[in-house]
Amino acid sequence: MELSVVVPMHNEAANAVALAAEISAALDGVVDYEIVFVDDGSTDATLERLHDAARRSPRVRIVRHRQQAGQSTAIRTGVVHARAGWIATLDGDGQNDPTDLRRLLAARDAPDRPARLELIIGDRRAGRRDPWPRRASSWIANTVRATVLRDRTPDVGCGLKLFPRAAFLDLPYFDHMHRFLPALFQRRGGVVQSVPVGHRPRRGGRSHYGVHNRLWVGLVDLCGVVWLLRRGRRPHIVADEETEATPPSAHAGD
Repeated sequence: MELSVVVPMHNEAANAVALAAEISAALDGVVDYEIVFVDDGSTDATLERLHDAARRSPRVRIVRHRQQAGQSTAIRTGVVHARAGWIATLDGDGQNDPTDLRRLLAARDAPDRPARLELIIGDRRAGRRDPWPRRASSWIANTVRATVLRDRTPDVGCGLKLFPRAAFLDLPYFDHMHRFLPALFQRRGGVVQSVPVGHRPRRGGRSHYGVHNRLWVGLVDLCGVVWLLRRGRRPHIVADEETEATPPSAHAGD
């Protein structure tokens, strides 16, 4: 299996079945994949709808949080339970178009891709379909974050992302880390590439984000990320020629 699509869900009963079908339609015949839905303590019928989706497709797997733990934790839970070496993520509200997963895969597989490409992220700016308060808060948060962190990523909040599972699990984990993935991957020496993607109006349910929990919380978290980045170290490792040249068996029994 090559790809695990991780989808965090909280009270998205209206979108679950249709989203699973759309992901399958986008990836069937393109890549060997699974879909890992993480039900983050939903209090509506999300879990029941996910079971409906699983009955329709053997590619659907479900992991459940007993209580809501937040989007970053839900994503990490999905990655931990994933079976593939590459992870794609998208939001559970249906606003990300699953056909754009093919764009991310194409960027990963391009012959001229950058060396050490570790994160491919969608860029929704050209056609974002959100109410103006949400667009405004995202613009402010993105501008401040990009100025402070210099991560050269115009739309860090886009749910469409593609990255190696092992590289993600090597990142420091903290709540709300999904907002800072470009800077965290760059901290470990990875390259980040943005790819233009589409965006759709929400089809059902309601948004779980507003100015309070998107803008202000993000600015507070930014201070912690700055502290973390300043203490990161990437040593230049040089192999010792003498020990590298000695076969391991030569020391057996010492």
